[in-house]
Amino acid sequence: MARQLGGHWARLNDKLDDPPEVLARGVAASEELLGELAERTAAYGLHGGPAAMGAGAWSSRVRGAGELLLERHQALRSAVLDVQHVTTLLAFLAALALRRDDAALATWHRKWETRLLEIEADARAAAVAEAADPARAIEPYDGSKLGRAGHKLAVGIGTLGEAIDSRVPRRR
Repeated sequence: MARQLGGHWARLNDKLDDPPEVLARGVAASEELLGELAERTAAYGLHGGPAAMGAGAWSSRVRGAGELLLERHQALRSAVLDVQHVTTLLAFLAALALRRDDAALATWHRKWETRLLEIEADARAAAVAEAADPARAIEPYDGSKLGRAGHKLAVGIGTLGEAIDSRVPRRR
């Protein structure tokens, strides 16, 4: 999940016009977490080698394909979900470590949870701040030709859905 967070936020940082600085901080923190995680897990006989790294990178890329349909504010809100997933996982793992009487591991997880909660709060604030400029908030997240085409497709589907919904009688 940390690899997915870093990959997704790096992609957002590259694609968004004027990205919030929290994205770069999140990428750096995820890289640092992954570096420490490799050392930490090796001490327990666990290894996050090619399979785990590939799964994180793959899930990040698959998710990126669907984001071609998103607006800027939607992409930033999805970024908040990435970091929330990691902070929740870290809290879970800390509780698990305490259950096994491994206070050192629990402390390590809590340290990272606390650090990423600050980034999570800043990411949420950046997503909410998009409301200050509604026209910018609804711009395509990906300004490439493919991204603009995906955004137009999403707008068309949304418009069609609203047209259908306005004509279908509501059942109570």
